[in-house]
Amino acid sequence: MPGTKYDDRMVSRFDTLPMRLRAVSVEKHIAGVPALLVQKDDQPRAFILWMHGRTADKELDAGRYLRYVRRGINVCAVDLPGHGERYEAELQEPKRVLEVIQSMVGELDEILAELGEIGGFDMNKAAIGGMSAGGIAAIMRLLRTHPFQAVVLEASMGSWCGQRDHPMFSGLSEDQFNALNPIEHLHDWKEIPTLAFHNRHDQWIPYAAQSEFIDALQHRYDDPDIIEFVSFDHTGAPREHVGFGRRAAFVKEVQVEFVARHLRVDQEVTT
Repeated sequence: MPGTKYDDRMVSRFDTLPMRLRAVSVEKHIAGVPALLVQKDDQPRAFILWMHGRTADKELDAGRYLRYVRRGINVCAVDLPGHGERYEAELQEPKRVLEVIQSMVGELDEILAELGEIGGFDMNKAAIGGMSAGGIAAIMRLLRTHPFQAVVLEASMGSWCGQRDHPMFSGLSEDQFNALNPIEHLHDWKEIPTLAFHNRHDQWIPYAAQSEFIDALQHRYDDPDIIEFVSFDHTGAPREHVGFGRRAAFVKEVQVEFVARHLRVDQEVTT
């Protein structure tokens, strides 16, 4: 979905969200980063920190956020650098993707710290996730010490080996590329429940770029059963990448139950 440029001549993306979602949401800057906070009340609850993909924004996919909050899981969805409220056309170009991802990763700790201060987000029950570029940001953040208890990855990649010619890597030397490639650093990966979704015919991020990563994780885990990898053949999504088409509802429902199970969320919340 195209990124949205925010100015006073346009209706904000928040105003276009379903009324049921707006009733349990607020947009504010967290550590200087535009965020959509979805929570029924101020009670400390499990939560997921969610990052969208390139050219999208934090308001994308109201159905995802409603499912989470109904299940008793709060959401903090953030705009990637150059996207949504901080729109910059140049930062949405393919060659700038890695720069955007690295900047986002560098902002996450301050976001978590401020979330912990404002209340309602239980830091002992935190998950992280993202779609495409947002998923890569989640993977890269998980290669350092972190508080997350689960991760959800959609149409993303943790093995860059077959993507060396992608524009996002064009400015890197071989040493720099290898220093960043997640699959080369799995010794830094904490064994947490991992759920990944991918289309076998994805035209933007090849299936192998994620399947190789998931296979490598499974070989390292003492309990590989806490890793789930769900793949599809054809969903009707644009380029078989964005949103999983007719399987979109299934993807949302599976991930919400996965996060609820691993963050020990027992009760649903009426919205």
